[in-house]
Amino acid sequence: MTTADKLTASRILLAPVFFAVFFLYRSGLVAPLPVLAALWLLFIYMEVSDLLDGMAARSSSTVSDFGKLFDPFADVLARLTYFICFAVEGIMPIWILLLVLYREYSILFLRMLLTRRGISMGARPGGKAKAVVYMSAGLLSLAVVTLRAFPALPGLGLAETLTMVAYALAAVLSVASFIDYIAQYRKLSAS
Repeated sequence: MTTADKLTASRILLAPVFFAVFFLYRSGLVAPLPVLAALWLLFIYMEVSDLLDGMAARSSSTVSDFGKLFDPFADVLARLTYFICFAVEGIMPIWILLLVLYREYSILFLRMLLTRRGISMGARPGGKAKAVVYMSAGLLSLAVVTLRAFPALPGLGLAETLTMVAYALAAVLSVASFIDYIAQYRKLSAS
């Protein structure tokens, strides 16, 4: 396994840890500050490792067809995990979660179809923009969770509004990037 693949694999391993820590926080069995700090660290690590794995692969010339499939798979697992947590918390609208699920699984299916033919479909520019918005929505959602836990802190209303805007943008970009992936799939499968 290359360094890039190890960074990617770490997201797969940490996604269920994020889920468990989140539900530990929701249980109210522990003080919120250390659990929220752990959630922030996990979230930041998963998102930063998404940037670093690609940089590591390119800098070491180890970009591979496997990595082109493994990286988006890890991204989907990590982001769907925290989106499910935020939907359970009532922050992410369920219909947007469903739209994201449909989009992500449909693209994984298209990638599998192409892989059967020996073609790997890497990330598309629209998918990268969508990933930035997903990350922003997750970051804002975690800020909302934190502000709700400490009501004396200011800014909850603004954070909730910005979070809804980010989720609406995520829904739009999910659909737009899915259309782009369909076009790319048709182009690659026709060649």
